[in-house]
Amino acid sequence: MAAIILMVTTVSCSSDDLPGIDDRFFPGNGDFPTGGSGSGTSFEETITSTYNEMSSFDISLDKTSAEPAGVTATYPEESDRFSNNTFGTVVNIDMSAPVASSENGVSITVSGNDVTANHGSTAGVHYIVTGTTSDGSLTIEGKTDFELELSDAGITSTRSTALDIQSKMKAFVVLSGSNTLADGTSADDGHKGAMYAKGKLIFNGSGSLEVIGSYANGIHGKGNIVFDPGVNVYVKSTAKHGIKAGDNLHINGGILNVEVSAPGSKGVNGDVDIIINGGRTTVISTANGTWDTDDLETKASAGIACDGNFTMDGGEIYLKSTGSGGKGLKADWEGYINGGKVRIITTGGLYYCNGSTENHNYTGDTDRIDDAYTSSPKGIKIGTKNEHGVLEITGGDIMVRTAGNNAEGIESKGTLDISGGTVLIYAHDDAINSSGDLTISGGTVVAVGTNNDAIDSNGNMYFKGGEIIGIGAGGAESGIDIDESHSLYISGGYIFGIGGRIDARLGSTSQGIICTTGSVTAGGTVSVLSGSSTLHTFNMPPVSYSNGTMLISIPELASGSGYTVTAGGLSFEASASSTLSSGMGGDPGGGRR
Repeated sequence: MAAIILMVTTVSCSSDDLPGIDDRFFPGNGDFPTGGSGSGTSFEETITSTYNEMSSFDISLDKTSAEPAGVTATYPEESDRFSNNTFGTVVNIDMSAPVASSENGVSITVSGNDVTANHGSTAGVHYIVTGTTSDGSLTIEGKTDFELELSDAGITSTRSTALDIQSKMKAFVVLSGSNTLADGTSADDGHKGAMYAKGKLIFNGSGSLEVIGSYANGIHGKGNIVFDPGVNVYVKSTAKHGIKAGDNLHINGGILNVEVSAPGSKGVNGDVDIIINGGRTTVISTANGTWDTDDLETKASAGIACDGNFTMDGGEIYLKSTGSGGKGLKADWEGYINGGKVRIITTGGLYYCNGSTENHNYTGDTDRIDDAYTSSPKGIKIGTKNEHGVLEITGGDIMVRTAGNNAEGIESKGTLDISGGTVLIYAHDDAINSSGDLTISGGTVVAVGTNNDAIDSNGNMYFKGGEIIGIGAGGAESGIDIDESHSLYISGGYIFGIGGRIDARLGSTSQGIICTTGSVTAGGTVSVLSGSSTLHTFNMPPVSYSNGTMLISIPELASGSGYTVTAGGLSFEASASSTLSSGMGGDPGGGRR
């Protein structure tokens, strides 16, 4: 192992002569001990995952594991809560032998295997649908809210929507037993989903529902969609999106599994906001990018995507995207993660198309290419090419792994604030990237950028608290990288960065900084000692790095004082400073975006 050479912060920390990334990165098997050691070091966040998962964890559908506990359910309106409604007028519909009837204000008409139920202005109707049909459909009409109980029902239509809710009122879909809905690859009605509703869709009950969309979306609600605890829903679409909401989408609980494969499709898609309070949502997307002939730009797939804000307070989401340009989680405006568990994987390459030429694994220079012609894979992306977003993480257990050219872990097109939770990122490109200011004031953040920067801001960077570890690539890439026109401000936190250099200009600091060159081992530790007392120990992720440029800063460091640093099995003396030399700044933040 190379000897560690001390460089105090009054000299450049550039190390352009370091070996290449291929000599430096390889997964290890180190476990993560909870928290650091020594005096004055404590963390409120409970570490629920080990670092050694970062580079190798996988995601698959799970229909059988118990539903995790959630937080308080939310609804578009309080009247959308099923328990606040009563539906006492029972109407039975047997899809295997439907019978036309008219009673209790409800009309049932039958044409072949197609059934239409119309309750008009009758209130409190409770439809119970049983039986199966291999080429039929069920249409619901009416001017009042209603309950639609699916009880071991199976509806397949080769010509139209299987379940077509034309009523614009609230449909409380109660699942009992095992139910299936499916459409065919062609249609005579140009429908939007195997299950379609013009009004709100509110799912509850304790049964299961399988929806197969072969012509368009799996489930398409023109209004709000709500999933309550207890339901078990599987949706597969080979033609468009899995679940599509024309308004807000609330996941209060339940088990949701979604698969999509059509170019540019989304697993769970909302035209406005998506709110997750509970349940377990798993999305597997194998969809590639595509060219939008209307907007004249590329579009890519995503596990969860919304045109508005994404908020997560509880529950679990597991998102895997393997197609070109694919994303895990995407929100066009703002993102708020306050709790719950997040696991995201992307493995697709950079998607390129100019309307005539297409490449699903583009590796060329994108600096001179119009943004409309490319879609980069991302773990989490908040904001769009034309609208800046806001991403705030106040809690939760987050782990993201990406592969493929330009595949960043977390990207905010506006500001990015982390004040709590555990954020573990193992990315091919920048692990964490913010177009605006980036602030970390709490929690545990471990970022690995195997081919670019670890933590990269095109605005100012503020470290105010928490545990922060950034491991970047070699050469011009950094553990901590800031745009040349902005600065780093340190007022707290336990900070460790290593990379080809430290690309930052210091605005101010309230704690000492040590800059040196050294090595770290996968699953190893880096400790700072004052005499015989260990001030802090950083636990390394599953990455080994030889002869890299380090930055260490913790609240216990005082400028002008001497300390002992142990890293990679070696120990050396170092002095802390409160300045960074001008040689540590330089290039604009970390590569293409």
